[in-house]
Amino acid sequence: MPHASEFKKLAAQVIDIEQQAVANLHNHIDDEFAKACQLMFACNGRVIVIGMGKSGHIGGKIAATLASTGTPAFFVHPGEASHGDLGMVTKEDVVLTISYSGETGEVLAILPVIKRIGAKLIAMSGNTKSTMAKLADVHICVDVPLEACPLGLAPTSSTTATLVMGDALAVALLNAKGFTADDFALSHPGGSLGKRLLLRLSDIMHSGERLPQIKETALIKEALVEMSSKGLGMTAVVNSSGILTGLFTDGDLRRILDEEINIHQDSISSVMTKKPVVASADMLAAEALKAMEDKSINGLIIVDDNQQPIGAMNMHDILKAGVL
Repeated sequence: MPHASEFKKLAAQVIDIEQQAVANLHNHIDDEFAKACQLMFACNGRVIVIGMGKSGHIGGKIAATLASTGTPAFFVHPGEASHGDLGMVTKEDVVLTISYSGETGEVLAILPVIKRIGAKLIAMSGNTKSTMAKLADVHICVDVPLEACPLGLAPTSSTTATLVMGDALAVALLNAKGFTADDFALSHPGGSLGKRLLLRLSDIMHSGERLPQIKETALIKEALVEMSSKGLGMTAVVNSSGILTGLFTDGDLRRILDEEINIHQDSISSVMTKKPVVASADMLAAEALKAMEDKSINGLIIVDDNQQPIGAMNMHDILKAGVL
């Protein structure tokens, strides 16, 4: 078995070769690349990505990235395309074919049909003189100096370069379309990413009977009972009109323990935090989390336009919702 150092040496060589392949792509961000972006930007249909073998795997990822960043796209296997799936293609679509040699038989076999349908054709290959490049309306070159495979056979640098060029297309289009974080969230509603981008305080706040709230004329002991029963480690304090005037938290309780305070006689208004940090119900939970971190606080009172409390939430609610 080769020594560990040999494995590490070969791995480092692969990384160096593929880094050079990616760096070489700067030479191919040219007018053809810009034309490809313009075709995809103006597309009234879908971007259909086609590739065989390793290029097909890369094509699937490129289609997924385009679709999730504002450019509707899907992947079609060229073999399946020859047996009915070309029915998915319309003249309103843009077809992106991927083949490093530009001579992959399964891909070339369906190009005449795509041309007859009237869809615009973008080819991505490492050979500007290939058949696929000549048949395309636009050709994006992804030529690499050499493959990282020492035999020069397994697609390595070439597939990496193709993947990066696909990302370049997707991000260029994303920016041109003014795609926003909210737009991104609509296609990523699941998992922590969707929750960070979509979840609002109205979705997780404690409201109604679960909202800890007392009048500013209440005694400290009444505040402690309210905090204990609602379990949020805090309570909103309101005036006779129901408007928020303060907040009392576990932290405030710890601070007054060393003071000469009588919880049975002193009112909550004498020890509460005045002008506390508040939030609106439509604030994103991720924004609330940042505000809490910036202010070094563990909870927030949510108020309406009249500054009346309508909800409360703490750091535990953020964690439970999976926003972190």
